[in-house]
Amino acid sequence: MCWFEGPLTAFDTETTGVDVESDRIVSAALVVQSAAGAQPVTTRWLVNPGVPVPPGATAIHGLTDEHLQRQGRWPAPVMEEVARGLAGHAARGIPLVVMNAPFDLTLLDRELRRHRASALADYLVAAPLCVLDPWVLDKHLDRYRKGRRTLSDLSAQYGVELTGAHDAGADALAALEVVRAVGRRFSERLERLSPAELHARQAVWHAAQARGLQAWFARNGTEEACDPAWPLRPVMSAAA
Repeated sequence: MCWFEGPLTAFDTETTGVDVESDRIVSAALVVQSAAGAQPVTTRWLVNPGVPVPPGATAIHGLTDEHLQRQGRWPAPVMEEVARGLAGHAARGIPLVVMNAPFDLTLLDRELRRHRASALADYLVAAPLCVLDPWVLDKHLDRYRKGRRTLSDLSAQYGVELTGAHDAGADALAALEVVRAVGRRFSERLERLSPAELHARQAVWHAAQARGLQAWFARNGTEEACDPAWPLRPVMSAAA
């Protein structure tokens, strides 16, 4: 059985914003599917981040301060449960699907450091994460296709149903199905690679993609920086 037909897990978050160093997780989901076509099992967490949720973020995911204060749990136990969940599946050798992995995994790492005084790596002693990122895979395998590559765009491109976009569980499941669809479409290029080999190659592909985007920004006078690290951004030093 090819890896894209076998067991996969998927992780996604909804947040207070897009800065991995300062923004907070307000919801998270871990989806587990034992094989292609099997009934997925979803674990969800709702978090009271302890800071105000900007209106712009609420407009995206629909989670208000009032709702999170009433229904959300404190971050510390949630981050512990999420990290242990990811580590447990990694120990069983199950690949983890994360759309734009450097965002969600880095944010989780920073939340663990903030609330548990631990890094994500501290939970992965038994086995490292083996990540499959649909954004990186699609951009490398179909690099000349024009258009955006958001999760909604990739879902449409690969015939995956995405209902309830910007719900962590719905987004995680859609990302998982997109990865399966990418695997099937490009099976001649992917089926001989193990998930671990593919993880290593994605790190190289993402770095090249970041350098290309950085060069494009420079040509167009944009000062935005592109971090080549994948699937987790290193901690910035105090001097930086």
